[in-house]
Amino acid sequence: MKKILTIALFALATSGGLAVSSGSASARDYPWCSQGRQEGYPGDCNYQTRAQCMASVSGRDAACGINPRFAYGQQRQRPYNRY
Repeated sequence: MKKILTIALFALATSGGLAVSSGSASARDYPWCSQGRQEGYPGDCNYQTRAQCMASVSGRDAACGINPRFAYGQQRQRPYNRY
């Protein structure tokens, strides 16, 4: 009985941890990315403003660019007008 309870608690803790960690990846997708040889493409997208990104890349062989997930994300559809 103790073994079954231990396995059940382990399964519950593991599934709860997976549920919490699944949303954290999208939380780091900000509009600006530092792009260079070390970051690859689209780069390190951890910057909310261009000024933050520029401060981070100063003195390095990198530049700032718009995050493609924001630039080419799902666009709102225009309402359909019937005449």
